[in-house]
Amino acid sequence: MLKKYAARILVLDDDIFMLRLLSRILGNLGFTSVAACENGHAALQLVDHVDSAPTLILLDLNMPGMDGAEFMHKLAERHYAGSIILVSGEDQRVLQTAQKMIQEHKVPLLGRISKPVTQESLAAILDKWDVPVQGGSKSYGAAEVSAAIANHELLNYYQPKVEVATGQVTGMETLVRWNHPDDGMVFPSQFIGVAETHGLIDDLTAEVLTKALAQAHSWQKSGLSLQLTVNVSMDNLASPDFADTAAQLATKAGVPPGQVMLEMKEKRLLQKELRAPLETLTRLRLKRFRLALDNFGTGRSSLPQLRDIPFDEIKIDRSIVHGASADPALRTKYDSSMITARELGMEVVAMGVDSLDDWELLRRTRCDFAQGHFIAKPMLAADLPAWRDEWLLRVNNNYR
Repeated sequence: MLKKYAARILVLDDDIFMLRLLSRILGNLGFTSVAACENGHAALQLVDHVDSAPTLILLDLNMPGMDGAEFMHKLAERHYAGSIILVSGEDQRVLQTAQKMIQEHKVPLLGRISKPVTQESLAAILDKWDVPVQGGSKSYGAAEVSAAIANHELLNYYQPKVEVATGQVTGMETLVRWNHPDDGMVFPSQFIGVAETHGLIDDLTAEVLTKALAQAHSWQKSGLSLQLTVNVSMDNLASPDFADTAAQLATKAGVPPGQVMLEMKEKRLLQKELRAPLETLTRLRLKRFRLALDNFGTGRSSLPQLRDIPFDEIKIDRSIVHGASADPALRTKYDSSMITARELGMEVVAMGVDSLDDWELLRRTRCDFAQGHFIAKPMLAADLPAWRDEWLLRVNNNYR
């Protein structure tokens, strides 16, 4: 039976045939709420209304009037919280430039497809999408986010990290969701920024960390030795009490700090004044927490900057990893990131490992660890045992 999705999708293309084709493919894949627009102005009218705002936009680049680049700029002005798939007949270099532009606008990019589009190529990207229950562009206020924290509505999902050389499951990254009583599953892009802006991020991170540490302790008791990764905000690191709070929570949960990796994003690290964060990072290391730098390769950090910060691990961004085996430009970025990490003596995690080709590249280049949908999508803790059994079978069958 075909699974149906209520998430709203917008197809923007000046070619009527492409609009009809993409709408039909999406219908075949189970998406029941699909809007089609021939120009950017009409599309923005849908984006601007809460009842029609799309969760995902399939965007053509080369359109008369408002082209795809201008449309992206206007989405960024509106703080669009959904995702983008690029659909274009332009060459790979133009698509790579457009991808970089979208990353600079901080809009999630699910992938890019060259025309002509097939159902298989679109399905391969949509299969990696954590489809929200409701439209992904609804905004929430500080009072709502504060109530969500107080009412324990935040829910942790976990994504496995595996050792590339052996396939061994070595850790789990914590990915928070908001289980909204009316709107269903709300993703972090819709509430983390609100928490940071309104001084709620310390409470939010403490809630996430408390639940994650309790889960890690449960795994320990069942005989699973898994490193726990938890994302932290630069605003957390600016707090003088954060290191002590993290240590107290770990002690209370019975989890050694050495089994906990605290992760921050490269771009945010470069945008902030570093005196207070450096002090907190140093104190966290002294308390034996481990530190990871996420989204590596998308910022402009230099080797001297990275040497000054006590990271244990670099996570190469998915926009660099996925497809690098067949894309020379991405492969150059991937190799450069690997060289930097090796020079710094850091372990490397490749993110966005979404295909067998991605996995084989990691094996050939001796990357340390991997995360991505080729291995597993984020899951509830209860789903870990069944997934682990299935993964071990794949390891034994050479990942087929």
